[in-house]
Amino acid sequence: MEKIQSTCNYCSLACNFDFHVENNEIISVLPTKEYPVNIGFGCIKGLNLDKQSTIYKSQVKPSIKLENGGKKILEWNDAFELFASKIKTIQEKYGKESVACISTGQLTLEEMSLVGHVFRNHVGGNLDGNTRLCMATSVVAHKQSFGFDAPPYTLKDFELSDTIVLIGANPIVAHPIIWSRILNNKIKNKKIITIDPRKSETAIHSDFWYGIKPKTDLIFLYTLANFLIEKNWIDNNYINSHTENFEEFKVHIKNFSIHNVENLTGISKEKTIELAEMIHNGKNVSFWWTMGVNQGYQAVRTAQAIINLAIMTGNIGRAGTGANSITGQCNAMGSRLFSNSTGLYGGGDYDNLARREKVAKALGVDPSIFPTKPTLPYNVIIEKIISGEIKALWILCTNPRHSWSNNSQFAQAMKNLEFFVVQDLYEDTDSSKECDLFLPVVPSIKKEGTLINTERRISKMNPVLSKEKDALSDYDVILGIGKALGMGSLLNGWETPRSAFELMKNTTEGMPCDMTGVDYDKLSNSKGIQWPFKAGEILINDERRLFENNQYYTPSGKAKFIFEDIHENPLKFSAEFPYILNTGRGTVGQWHTQTRTREIPYVEELISKKAYIYINTELAKELNIKNQESILVSSINGNKAIFVANVTNDISKEQLYAPIHYIETNELTPAVYDTYSKEPSYKATPINISKII
Repeated sequence: MEKIQSTCNYCSLACNFDFHVENNEIISVLPTKEYPVNIGFGCIKGLNLDKQSTIYKSQVKPSIKLENGGKKILEWNDAFELFASKIKTIQEKYGKESVACISTGQLTLEEMSLVGHVFRNHVGGNLDGNTRLCMATSVVAHKQSFGFDAPPYTLKDFELSDTIVLIGANPIVAHPIIWSRILNNKIKNKKIITIDPRKSETAIHSDFWYGIKPKTDLIFLYTLANFLIEKNWIDNNYINSHTENFEEFKVHIKNFSIHNVENLTGISKEKTIELAEMIHNGKNVSFWWTMGVNQGYQAVRTAQAIINLAIMTGNIGRAGTGANSITGQCNAMGSRLFSNSTGLYGGGDYDNLARREKVAKALGVDPSIFPTKPTLPYNVIIEKIISGEIKALWILCTNPRHSWSNNSQFAQAMKNLEFFVVQDLYEDTDSSKECDLFLPVVPSIKKEGTLINTERRISKMNPVLSKEKDALSDYDVILGIGKALGMGSLLNGWETPRSAFELMKNTTEGMPCDMTGVDYDKLSNSKGIQWPFKAGEILINDERRLFENNQYYTPSGKAKFIFEDIHENPLKFSAEFPYILNTGRGTVGQWHTQTRTREIPYVEELISKKAYIYINTELAKELNIKNQESILVSSINGNKAIFVANVTNDISKEQLYAPIHYIETNELTPAVYDTYSKEPSYKATPINISKII
């Protein structure tokens, strides 16, 4: 029996597992004991990676939809030629930017790099990723505050922090391995603090819960910062030596009085002081945020308010500290740096001539092939499909008919397309069912490549099983399309995932994410390597954090205080829509749109098959709504959906909470986005509810 170590491609932790294989069959899946991320633990999703594409199998070969609604199976080369012909025809008729692509943070680094090379560099279309739905906010916040998209922490910091502040994060459900790291923290009298509108699973098990009104985070964080400044509970030496713009920030937040905090945020003056004291008294305070912050209409500034708290109290660059964004998908970090969508490979801007020359040299191409501007963001791509400006769309391993905010908008967009291509494991997703050309691909257990997790750790995905006859990986498909498009010598150096990794590695030389010292072959059976890791560097520690030298990536080398006036929710609450819809994960076993986790028997046995929504006990009583009764939820976006009511005391009276795993949930969320990141505002939708008569 052979043991093969590989990486999980669900959440952002990218845990490693040992697959025990015999005769091309997986006998068992066990967490890798020495891997520094999961240290011998695994959640139900990772432990069932062997179930992918076992129950819901797609055909091995591609297919085209016929006019009568049926489908025709194609040979791969015919599918590639059809793709290339359609794209070229549409561009000739409507212009270069009439085609678009949406990828995912669950592709390998090499796959997303290659699709960027094919679709951005060569085709010239717009390409964004579904990481726009989860991590765009943190990317922009990091770039503006730190000078580069640089999550500074290592997961070990959960075990080294005496004061852990979780803001809009629910790791018990969303990142269970993170919760295991928190539980492994042996510091006496450590404090686990959760700030969340809902008494989530994590809030229930925290030492302190601050039940904040939805989307008043920025007011609360500014008030907290102002109080800390008034008490002089800040690190003046750190501020003076390693930050800029503090005096302006201090003036800006001066009017955020602690006397107004309860009325505005729902958190009392006493509780606010209590939190300020814990931050002041903590030796190593860490601030952690995820989708509860990122998915909002003023999300970037909220994330930066967290960064401001960390740098003004000197809680960054040391063990157990940091302003730490927890990523969503397994390779969202790779997508952010190597998809060639919002910037050049390895970071940098399209209008930076020196950077263009350097990346071109690393790839062995002329810099003129690179786009001259960032891609249109996801929301604009959808809007331009609806307006008729974009006529072709290729989506890879994502399901926007389900996951896109105000997903009926994507349903409308699909009907407007002249050519709609879906590349996925499954031909029966909400998006796949409507496509013109379906490109089936193999699951992660049959693929090769690398992923970069939430703490910047590069890990290896190794094929555990061999592919069936005619079956292709995402990399194979993208490469085949590139050849059909006539890229020729532009594909030199892209022949295999290994060669693509070498190209990407070369593009990082001298950048904050420099990984020129990483040996692709040595990543197998290793502990992974966090970037930066430069050529010639000797790895001393498996767990390293950024900014230990107090040097940032800004022109001044200092962290920036960035702030802004408070924006009102662009969607107003009224008598017609008096309640707030919040959304998020439902259970540990569910993932995004449930296309993969439905193959895990234990998950399918336990989860609700119907969309459900949490409603406060008192509100349910007032409206005569019984537990498990079906109710109608109406949204300010004009849509309605039916949910099963789950009556609970863990949510306040004016709020409701629905898991994202059901298509009904995003029928209700609005087409509203953060100004800077263009990330959708999933968390504060005005709604109404009624009994079904």
